Amino acid sequence: MMDDLDKSLLSALSADARLSVATLARQLDVARTTIQARLERLERNGTIAGYTLRLGATARLNRIKATVLMQVEPRSTPTVLQRLKAMPAVEVVHTSSGRFDMILQLATTNTAELDQALDLIGEIKGVRSSESLIHLSTKIDRAI
Repeated sequence: MMDDLDKSLLSALSADARLSVATLARQLDVARTTIQARLERLERNGTIAGYTLRLGATARLNRIKATVLMQVEPRSTPTVLQRLKAMPAVEVVHTSSGRFDMILQLATTNTAELDQALDLIGEIKGVRSSESLIHLSTKIDRAI
């Protein structure tokens, strides 16, 4: 169960994951040991899964992103996932309901790399079909 302090701590870290324990303690008006204990508990219980880098707009300009909607043969998901994990262009894979079994997010530095990644995905044993959607621009991004 998260209380208001936990929520405030997560909010502060979402805005800037580089904040030191001392800075967080000052901002939230609690002792450093309290912040340290809260962080350890939130990490231990899986609320905080890690600290990561989020690319800024300048770095994202040099990346071509695409969403791939994929249909997979029955009982082929584990094999397909194993192959997708080995592909650096594949950033995210979701399973889904409906007409498509998986939704992939790809990122490459140029269209030739994207084309190659899409070809490799199409060649994976167990992939029935795929449909790619190339991202042109981002209008809203609320990802944490």
